[in-house]
Amino acid sequence: MVPVITQDYKTGEVLMLAYMNEEAYQKTIETGKMVYYSRSRQKLWCKGETSGHHQYVKHLMIDCDSDTILAKVRQIGAACHTGHATCFFTDLVKKEYDDTNPLTVFQDVYDIIKDRKQNPKEGSYTNYLFDKGIDKILKKCGEEATEIVIAAKNPETEELKYEISDFLYHLMVLMAECGLSWNDVIKELAHRR
Repeated sequence: MVPVITQDYKTGEVLMLAYMNEEAYQKTIETGKMVYYSRSRQKLWCKGETSGHHQYVKHLMIDCDSDTILAKVRQIGAACHTGHATCFFTDLVKKEYDDTNPLTVFQDVYDIIKDRKQNPKEGSYTNYLFDKGIDKILKKCGEEATEIVIAAKNPETEELKYEISDFLYHLMVLMAECGLSWNDVIKELAHRR
């Protein structure tokens, strides 16, 4: 019996911890879906067999001691039986830290922009842009792109940093207006590398 740490293959988020015996491992390889050994039920358990929230194997790795498996999966629905996306949703200890993973930051800002589109907030600049429509959003994207060019000609990078941030924000407003997500853009970029 070995522990299996299951992770979302795209985001790296840890979804759950379960166990596998040799038979569960073989079934996982055969089916392409994560199969675990349930210690409480004392039998094999294909993740999602009752909920439909299957985990499709993308990559299996073993640790340096060969006693733990890391499974990178495509998760369908929630990983946790409680309905949460991950089993790790309860804080025990939490210290402030600087979470500057670019993908997380971009997704968080985009999610706020999408939320403003769906749930307008009075006085919100984002809602002002959505209310004015595509032409105003495009105009702002153009203005910010021009400001990037001007800032890049200066020897200091401080102004350039602000202009790039402004541009990316307006670009995300445009994406939300046109129904594009970061996943759409990332898939396209992945095809180009």
